[in-house]
Amino acid sequence: MIIRHIQVDNFRLLRSSSLDMTDGLTLVVGKNNTGKTSFVVLLEKFLTKSNPSFNYSDFPVSLRDQLYNISEDTNIDELSIRLSLCIEYSDDDNLKNISEFMLDLDPERTTIHVLFEARIDKKAMLDRLPKSRDGVEDEEFQTEKRIFIEKNISKFIKTSIYAYDDFGYEGGRPYYLEKRDELEEKDFKDVCNILNFQVIHARRNVASSDETGKSPLSSVTTQFFKKLNDSDDERLDKIRNALVEIDKGLETQYSTVFSGFLSSAANFLNLDGLKVISDIEASALIGTSSRVIYGTTSDHLPENLNGLGYLNILYLLLKIEMTKQEFEDSNSDINFLFIEEPEAHTHPQMQSVFSQKIRELVNDITGLQAIISTHSSYIVSNSKFEDIRYLSKREDDNVEFKNFHTDLASKYSEIEGEDGAKLYRFLEQYLKIQNAELFFADKAIFIEGTTERILLPSFIKEFDENCEDGKKKIAPQNISIIEAGANAKAFAPFLDFIGIKALIITDLDSTKKEVKKDKNGIERTSYVASQVNEASYTSNETLKYFLSAPPINDSEKFAEWFKNLKERKLESLSENIKIAYQIEENGYHARSFEDAFLNSNKLEIKRVCDKLLGIKNKDQIEEIEDANIYELTEAVLDKKSDFSASVLYMSLTDEANWTTPKYINEGLEWISQ
Repeated sequence: MIIRHIQVDNFRLLRSSSLDMTDGLTLVVGKNNTGKTSFVVLLEKFLTKSNPSFNYSDFPVSLRDQLYNISEDTNIDELSIRLSLCIEYSDDDNLKNISEFMLDLDPERTTIHVLFEARIDKKAMLDRLPKSRDGVEDEEFQTEKRIFIEKNISKFIKTSIYAYDDFGYEGGRPYYLEKRDELEEKDFKDVCNILNFQVIHARRNVASSDETGKSPLSSVTTQFFKKLNDSDDERLDKIRNALVEIDKGLETQYSTVFSGFLSSAANFLNLDGLKVISDIEASALIGTSSRVIYGTTSDHLPENLNGLGYLNILYLLLKIEMTKQEFEDSNSDINFLFIEEPEAHTHPQMQSVFSQKIRELVNDITGLQAIISTHSSYIVSNSKFEDIRYLSKREDDNVEFKNFHTDLASKYSEIEGEDGAKLYRFLEQYLKIQNAELFFADKAIFIEGTTERILLPSFIKEFDENCEDGKKKIAPQNISIIEAGANAKAFAPFLDFIGIKALIITDLDSTKKEVKKDKNGIERTSYVASQVNEASYTSNETLKYFLSAPPINDSEKFAEWFKNLKERKLESLSENIKIAYQIEENGYHARSFEDAFLNSNKLEIKRVCDKLLGIKNKDQIEEIEDANIYELTEAVLDKKSDFSASVLYMSLTDEANWTTPKYINEGLEWISQ
């Protein structure tokens, strides 16, 4: 028996959001302010309390006007906060607990639906609303009405639980809105028999080494011990037996210590057999006399001298142990655990290890479904992509849960003329290896290789330093830089899927067509590198894909397309993606980053030539002002990585003042806004 689907309506950012659950561990990821916390808060409200409370702030901003203008004509069902669970069962499951929610015994049914609803009592609220004076609803009255609603709406919200069966329903609106009269109200205890929900929050009160008065781990051990003690767990038998022996020894000592008091009490009150005995409670003892330490018993340090990362993980593991005990004691059909942002205070390597180990822990719990919400790219990269659900805020401010694996794979399958499955496998492996941070980025910059990777941060720094007032700098923004090589097109459906703005910095890679006969006299066509003014083609697949090139064997159309490419008359496939490539500057049109950089920095290159690494034939640089830059670049450039590292070094040490090529600056201007 598992939760197959969760639907949320009208709670904060979650206007109408649905989550497909996995059978085991579901990973919920997304940028800040996309509703992850709202989601867990709503689950906790409905699934752990029989009468949860809601207030004005819990309603989406998009519903505020309707709340302010509530009247007899308002459809109050459109304003209700709801959580709907679709629970799937099979013939192998014990159906005793869910029988309360099975509204039809048709053997084709394999699901039940549980609806939690927080609904405004419209009549009661309208009766209590301020009344306008003389029928005039002026601005003062509207303000009074709004203040009343904001402060008092929680008093008029009633929570209910329903069972419903939408089998075969094909209406446009949700079943629970269209068929209100067919909802069957249920008790909270009926839900508890089916489902045990536990949550471990991100805001854990771990203490730093400066907060020596706090002992969060020791507090949790006390809670854990108390839980075991209340359940009469046999693991405590040895502790209880030890305490009995301590009690016997203390009673002899108490007789001596309290002999005067006991004698006086017996004489004064005429009481026989008055004693002071030892009665040590195990739970009280461990609460006041136990500590978590690390080191050896004779040479140890208190828990709070551990680093915050270790404290967090230790705390988390203790809470999971307590949760396991809670699940074992409840005997519910479904154990449902939510762990919120477990990466708190931990370094990347520890996050990676934790993401692997957490699966082992949750697999030990019978009948468990777990959700982990995270901002950690390291946890994502070490997880199965089938388990990922991506929270995305749409233009209408509603948040949706996207099934990363199925929804994105479907997008890749639609790619025409390409092996979409192959591209998807590349993306999956690439994100796992190094760039899962894209899940949490607001924007991205894709670059081709080592040279751009080394120098782009310097170009960004220069851009920000020269940024005019009123324009946005790049460094403070949440922008990921991705080294994609020639594979930027593989990211196109993914970028559309997560909905972020992306700049792709690439090369024009101009070529010209050559037809030569081989040794057998057969004509062979090839496309060789060429300076731009002699070229009609490009070998750059990124440009061809994003700027919709015609087939290369259609020479006439391709030549026209290439002409428009040089003149920047082509539009990208997506308005959220800009392709930045070399443009004419100082009377020369470069085909690669290197010749564009030389062209933009002729005098500076000449001035510091002797100190530059990765350069050969340095004597030719003396004529750089009048040279053919394309040919010069071919002649003097030796090792690209050495050259770019040397350029960066001279920039950082103020030995050279480089100018960023124009096409890169234009791209940075676009991505910054």
